[in-house]
Amino acid sequence: MDLYNFEFYKKSADYVKERLPFTPEIAIILGSSLGRFGDEIENPVVIDYKDIPNFLISTAPFHAGKLIAGTVAGKKVICMSGRFHVYEGYDFEQLVIPIRLFKLLGVEKTILTNASGAINKEYGVGDVMIISDHIKIFGHSPLRGPNVDEFGERFFEMRDVYTPALRGIARKCGENSPLTIREGVYMFFEGPQYETVAEAKMARLLGADAVGMSTVVEAITAAHCGMPILGLSVVTALPTDMLEISLSAEEVDKAAKMVEETFPAYVKDIIANM
Repeated sequence: MDLYNFEFYKKSADYVKERLPFTPEIAIILGSSLGRFGDEIENPVVIDYKDIPNFLISTAPFHAGKLIAGTVAGKKVICMSGRFHVYEGYDFEQLVIPIRLFKLLGVEKTILTNASGAINKEYGVGDVMIISDHIKIFGHSPLRGPNVDEFGERFFEMRDVYTPALRGIARKCGENSPLTIREGVYMFFEGPQYETVAEAKMARLLGADAVGMSTVVEAITAAHCGMPILGLSVVTALPTDMLEISLSAEEVDKAAKMVEETFPAYVKDIIANM
């Protein structure tokens, strides 16, 4: 665990800083099948994950594995096209790396996006859920082990981890979008298997509206860093206990393509108003 000290993360940040002509103010992490947003970035600077010291490699399907920095809606942004998951074999402690990189780059706010499965029976495929809170009962905290004091205190608040002001902006922008915008609770499952029928029913009983395999570890890390975040979840599957066909990665990708035009436009509008 001593490996993950402040200098470990600084080495990654120094490498990226040398290649950026500006300080990014907003970071975006793109979830499964949502990489189309990268096309919205003007004057892009592209850095492969594999070239960044002490960074991770994305192995998930439909994840490009690149940092893309540039301008969106007049704002300087840095975008992760592809993220990392516990199911890829990474330890929870390793999954703090991207958010800590953003912090050291000077990022002020982060947008986390993902593809999720609906739990709320009123949700439909293609809906976008603004994450108001999350449930994590699987796995340990990514902040387990020695605290890195340069990023934050040992014990920290999680009450408003999904920043209320940013959620308000997302709701307001939703009024001008053709998307169906929801707001609800996201529940974390480690994956890579999808949830069982019994697990879907459990999640509903616990108060979840959607489930997925990402985002929560990043949100915890951002809270530790004191970084405001917005979570946006694209619903790509109906509740497991309501499905008539078996769920697959290909079905998730097909569902994500339903919003490949409207979702980037929605995120771009949010950025313009942040």
